[in-house]
Amino acid sequence: MNVGTAHSEVNPNTRVMNSRGMWLSYILGIGLLHIILLSIPFVSVPVVWTLTNLIHNLCMYLLLHTVKGTPFETPDQGKARLLTHWEQMDYGVQFTASRKFLTITPIVLYILTSFYTKYDRVHFVVNTVSLLTVLIPKLPQLHGVRIFGINKY
Repeated sequence: MNVGTAHSEVNPNTRVMNSRGMWLSYILGIGLLHIILLSIPFVSVPVVWTLTNLIHNLCMYLLLHTVKGTPFETPDQGKARLLTHWEQMDYGVQFTASRKFLTITPIVLYILTSFYTKYDRVHFVVNTVSLLTVLIPKLPQLHGVRIFGINKY
């Protein structure tokens, strides 16, 4: 029994994306970011779409694939200490609804960005690199793998 805690999960990080309204909040957050960037004067629409995509993917990479451990004191004997948030999500089970949602979202944003930038070469390359940066760590084959020892400890 977890004394002094209000949740029943051993590690609350495992179920946070399954919380009620989380997906809608996530989409609304991306929309709000885009509207804020659109309100900046003298910035063109293609640049705003690229910035929206880059900021979203940077935040996703930092929060899901670099931050390790859990902000809560968990009774799991430190098992989550060396796992990223993506690896902890849904207890490590692959192809759950939350994982699919978080994989499809950057792809849809990439398609929208490519369309609104009219497939400009510079925007296309920048957005493609950004997309690959967040999609490759999500592959099931890379679960727990640290490429070149990056983020090992």
